[in-house]
Amino acid sequence: MLKRTIDIFAATLALLLLSPLMLLLAILIRLKIGSPVLFIQERPGKQGQLFKFYKFRSMTNEINERGDLNADELRMTKLGKMMRNSSLDELPSFFNVIIGNMSLVGPRPLLREYLPLYSIDQSRRHSVKPGITGWAQINGRNAISWEQKFDYDLWYVDHHSFGLDMRILISTVIKVFKREGINSETSITMEKYSGSDGR
Repeated sequence: MLKRTIDIFAATLALLLLSPLMLLLAILIRLKIGSPVLFIQERPGKQGQLFKFYKFRSMTNEINERGDLNADELRMTKLGKMMRNSSLDELPSFFNVIIGNMSLVGPRPLLREYLPLYSIDQSRRHSVKPGITGWAQINGRNAISWEQKFDYDLWYVDHHSFGLDMRILISTVIKVFKREGINSETSITMEKYSGSDGR
């Protein structure tokens, strides 16, 4: 109950304080990238229930001669890269927190296509609400391997508390300003990742 109260209060306050910036970003996205301004995608939340996940759009819809979307790195814009490097693309996720399908802190919501790739133990990451930030994000974010991400997610599931959430939130703010752990050295995906459990 305390976690939910803090989530609603903090997310509402953040949206009120950041609304001018979000409006500016929405205008820039519309002018530089196009419509829609928001990227909306179904992601699995608590107990694997799907919900609509909101982010600012950072890539174009450019397609190749076969009619397929170009690779992410070809569709990524300078504005999109700036938003991702500064985590500004995550701001609409505060609406997810207010709605109640996300929390400020928890394992990041991954793609629904990844669900069949989890081991039984890894699927425990869905026993809590997904978060805007989490233990994995302050311990490397995209600069760590999938194995490490899942280990950190499961550690959070087993140890989450009010004090730990506050520590993660404070560390997140510091790391965003220092721009630590933003970029991954490789464009690894769950399909390429194969753990010892035989996925």
